[in-house]
Amino acid sequence: MRSIITGIGLMRTVAIAVFPGVQALDVAGPLDVFAEANGFVSATSGYEITLVGPEECTVRTSNGTRLVADLSFPEARACYDIALVAGGPNLPFDEPDPHLCAWLVDVASRCYRYGSICTGAFALGNAGLLNGRDVTTHWQNAKRLAERFPLARVDLDRIYMRDGNLVTSAGVTAGIDVALALVAEDHGPHVALAVAKRLVVFAQRRGGQSQFSPYLSVPADESSPVAKVQPYVMEHIGERLSVAQLALVAGMSERHFARAFGQLAQMTPREFVERARVDAARSALESSDRPLKTVAYECGFGTADRMRLVFMRRLGVSPNDYRLSFRNRFAK
Repeated sequence: MRSIITGIGLMRTVAIAVFPGVQALDVAGPLDVFAEANGFVSATSGYEITLVGPEECTVRTSNGTRLVADLSFPEARACYDIALVAGGPNLPFDEPDPHLCAWLVDVASRCYRYGSICTGAFALGNAGLLNGRDVTTHWQNAKRLAERFPLARVDLDRIYMRDGNLVTSAGVTAGIDVALALVAEDHGPHVALAVAKRLVVFAQRRGGQSQFSPYLSVPADESSPVAKVQPYVMEHIGERLSVAQLALVAGMSERHFARAFGQLAQMTPREFVERARVDAARSALESSDRPLKTVAYECGFGTADRMRLVFMRRLGVSPNDYRLSFRNRFAK
């Protein structure tokens, strides 16, 4: 039985914008957080949730299910405490929806907090609401967001971000993270923790999106020096991999190789090697119980201390915590 009851204030109103092709979990995740929070606070200080959508009010999500909005965009003119726009896989590529844009501009001017879940950041950008703001989105679309809205300051490796009254979050399940953060603001971290336990999720995930996204990508040109070097690095990940050695693999001078590699991979050879080591170590930590010093040696870090320093800098989490978070939670 739930035992935490807190708050004696007014109900907080939450509006979540939906549209055809919306990601169902972008909607359901935050909704469940706010709904569960209502069980841990007083009846007069919880959340009143409204789905807002097109005038026909019924939309099909990207997974094929249907959602029925409570109000259409023209009808939803209240001063909401929290207004969020969900994302969808096609949102970064679709033409802007003028009705959604108009609603976002209107609600952002009057609401206490507003923001986006996942690729919903593109809807905010289409409405002109990202200019000069610190924002994030799904790691796959972060570069596209930065290119389309150059006045926004896009962080590619954050679970969620807060810039004044604007909140933006990374991909899909990060909507749960940002909703938990909002609950913590409203009712304290003890309520957010209780909700997280109820939903069997982390109350506050450590690290950024790099924990979930593959760092290494294959270049389009398979004959490029990057394409030649990538498999060599992964096959010899435990060895000392100098720029001179990689240039020899690519059949190029060291200077020419470093320049060409940087242009194609958008990172230096040394950075690529470090990221490859992190990627290999992540896989080892997820799939084995080998000691950290063994993983560090096999993945080319040399020592467990060195691996820990790189993990903290790259992922914001230690190797041991990474193993606990991303492997042991699946143990029976």
